[in-house]
Amino acid sequence: MPRTPHQPPPQPPIARLRSLRCVELFTPAFTEAADFYQEVWGLETVEGDQGARWLRGTGEEHHVLQLTSADRTGLGRIAFAVATPAEVDEAARRLLARGITPVIGPGPLDQVGGGYGLRFTDPEHRLIEISAQVEAVAPRGRDGAVPVGVTHAVLNTTDIDAAVAFYCDVLGLRVSDWSEHQMAFLRCNADHHCIAFNQAEWASLNHVAYEMSSVDHFMRGLGRLRHHGITPQWGPGRHGPGNNTFSYFTDPSGLVCEYTSEVAQIVEDAWIARVWRRVPELSDLWGTAGPPSTEIRSHMAGHPDPGPLIQPAPQEISA
Repeated sequence: MPRTPHQPPPQPPIARLRSLRCVELFTPAFTEAADFYQEVWGLETVEGDQGARWLRGTGEEHHVLQLTSADRTGLGRIAFAVATPAEVDEAARRLLARGITPVIGPGPLDQVGGGYGLRFTDPEHRLIEISAQVEAVAPRGRDGAVPVGVTHAVLNTTDIDAAVAFYCDVLGLRVSDWSEHQMAFLRCNADHHCIAFNQAEWASLNHVAYEMSSVDHFMRGLGRLRHHGITPQWGPGRHGPGNNTFSYFTDPSGLVCEYTSEVAQIVEDAWIARVWRRVPELSDLWGTAGPPSTEIRSHMAGHPDPGPLIQPAPQEISA
């Protein structure tokens, strides 16, 4: 069962995470996905080449999404922000004390946007980055109905209790709420969640959510997508856990992306986590979305993801 508040972890977390900085996605439909996220979804390309594209929102993060060309869909990495390079170095020491060896760093990151950081893998082979001093960009105006940045990622896991324990004990995330014993919502700052885990048959990416500045921006964004001939596959609605608005879509790779707004803000010393029942009236407080379709459920389940460091098996060539 989930760790109770009176059971502190045996060691302190490796760092104080400030925010979810960006996600990297693998896609075999690279050109189509890059066009979708820029021309339709509303992100702006910072830099790109034949095999990768870095895109920003309206916030100060250098990029919030990296698309990488691959022969399969999957999660490349999840990047969190810390305040200083010294915190990265301390995180490396604390990881080693736990028997976890970084696969990169600590040190300068050889990547678009630079930064000082490290990367390591979690027990289900996801690649996690902790970084500081990544290049900033001048904020874009927030009048447009386009994303500010990435606000959360939902991850499918085969062992939700082990996943929650690792991300809380090692990364210092805190449990905001549970949806029965099916989902857990974890935070690193005042936002209700930056990571959520969903109990599933295999480890994979469930979806990535992008923050819209307000409900008005959220609805205008849906209108822009509709002009492109794209309608929500689930939504619009408002979730119970997190109190955030939602509308889910699939990108050209089949990966699920979400527009959201107005996520609940946590007062750290006053918040008490609760267990929500998994019933339609709590999944969607507005009652506007209806149940998720079989199709969107299938996309959220994804395919078993061995992690970015595992080389895929050669593809079979049919006669």
